Amino acid sequence: MLRDRLIVCIASSWELDPTSKHHLMRILSRNNDIVWVNYHGSRTPRLSTGDARWVVNALRRVGAGVQPVNDRMVQVTPLVAPGVGNLCTAINRLLLVRRIRSVLKEHRKPGQKVQVWSFAPDVDYLAGTLGEEVFVYYCVDEFSGFKGFDSKAIVRAESRLMSVADVVFASSMQLYNTRKDCHPNIHMVRHGVDHDHFAKAVIQKMPIPDSIAHISKPIAGFVGLVQHWFDIELMRRVALRLPDVSFVVVGECQADVSALNSLSNFHFVGRQPYADLPAYNAAFDVGLIPFVRSAMTENVNPIKLREYLAAGLPVVSTALPEVTHFVPDVTLANDPESFAAACRASINSLTPQARQMRSLSVADQSWEAVTERVSQLVMQAVRRRNTRAVDTEPLRISGDQPASAC
Repeated sequence: MLRDRLIVCIASSWELDPTSKHHLMRILSRNNDIVWVNYHGSRTPRLSTGDARWVVNALRRVGAGVQPVNDRMVQVTPLVAPGVGNLCTAINRLLLVRRIRSVLKEHRKPGQKVQVWSFAPDVDYLAGTLGEEVFVYYCVDEFSGFKGFDSKAIVRAESRLMSVADVVFASSMQLYNTRKDCHPNIHMVRHGVDHDHFAKAVIQKMPIPDSIAHISKPIAGFVGLVQHWFDIELMRRVALRLPDVSFVVVGECQADVSALNSLSNFHFVGRQPYADLPAYNAAFDVGLIPFVRSAMTENVNPIKLREYLAAGLPVVSTALPEVTHFVPDVTLANDPESFAAACRASINSLTPQARQMRSLSVADQSWEAVTERVSQLVMQAVRRRNTRAVDTEPLRISGDQPASAC
């Protein structure tokens, strides 16, 4: 495991629901110092109430300055120009480098080595500006498929980023396959799960959360952000076919869900604390991943999948590539009829014994194991970089091909 480094993590807001970057950095902060950079430069805001609120919140965080997360991690929100393009890139290079350097000046220990880990695809200009021993690109999404992103500009920016990164990680096989010819040192590392946390739904008697105590069972539950990838029409038609089943969404809604709000068996309880999610999962009878099939979701590796399974839940999902590996604990369905039938069958088959076995099936897929593997690969990249600095020979990994133009 990495030790005694100062890691600059370019990521989305720390306050968001825990993602791979949150789990990795929280574990790495046990033995390293972390500067978490809340980066908001990849997307140009639209003229909407939601984006106006997003801008206000981002400016509020900018004004808050450097904030502690734990004993060895701080977060900072730099002022940046939102958007990807020549002018935005030039502005952000100036603003971002200056702000991060000022934080490093305050928090870096004498002689401490710096690493840069970027979960954003468009900060290639940071490479070499912080005196880092290694530059890591951790690709967790097909960013060009997100609404509001300039797809072509993001693709070009990510290509530049991979050209300067020392090591690249991809969190799904689809992401890996589309990038494996773009970098000679790329690794597919699937997500882990906070198993001990979510297994409480199986091994402990958990009280039903107040927000759903009045809702009748059985309950089909979804935990996460409701955005353009959530198939609202699919779920509307499924809920109509299962009037005796309560559908519960735990998470923030950033899409028009009026078609679901009008249904008597559909319930939105809002975003809930991470600490309370096992209790919600304990109350569910089946976990849902009703994602629209798109270029973006074809590349996604839903963290909620392993969390549902750790909580012992059967899962019904649209046929996303990364989800197929978990059949038969996951039932795949793309149309309302088969999705509804799968929910019914999953609910009818739920037993305490089945929940225990399902939870155990992902017990070895911990975030600690993922972090250990990634740490080893990062340090290998450090050693390769040091070797290249001595002999100036191009990087060649045994069994890999040289990077192609991407």
